Amino acid sequence: MGWMTSIFAVPRALIYWRREWARLGEFGPLGDLTVRLYRFSAGLGIVAAITGLWLAWSVWSFAPWVHLKLALVALLAAHYVWTGVMVARARRGDFRESEVFLRVFNEVSVIGVIAVLWVVVVKPF
Repeated sequence: MGWMTSIFAVPRALIYWRREWARLGEFGPLGDLTVRLYRFSAGLGIVAAITGLWLAWSVWSFAPWVHLKLALVALLAAHYVWTGVMVARARRGDFRESEVFLRVFNEVSVIGVIAVLWVVVVKPF
């Protein structure tokens, strides 16, 4: 859940970092916090992926619903990589995305996490 939490937190931090950059015109404390949060949570994502694959193989024997869960988690991982690209650009002062885009981008991850949790609880097939 640590990695999942950062999927929500980093895009939100980008919104505030964008505002700070516009106000200060330089790399400030929110930028440092966002970069550190992204780096730290990348490690948590690796641990989560290894644990999830181990559970899928040894506990759930790759049941059909596990394939759906893994596909959804792969989409969340792609979302996280895209977030990393935005963090890297922001670090150079290049904020291409609007606040509205970042807010929608943040909510997409919430829908993805809810979908993963639904699949795990309901086990639809």
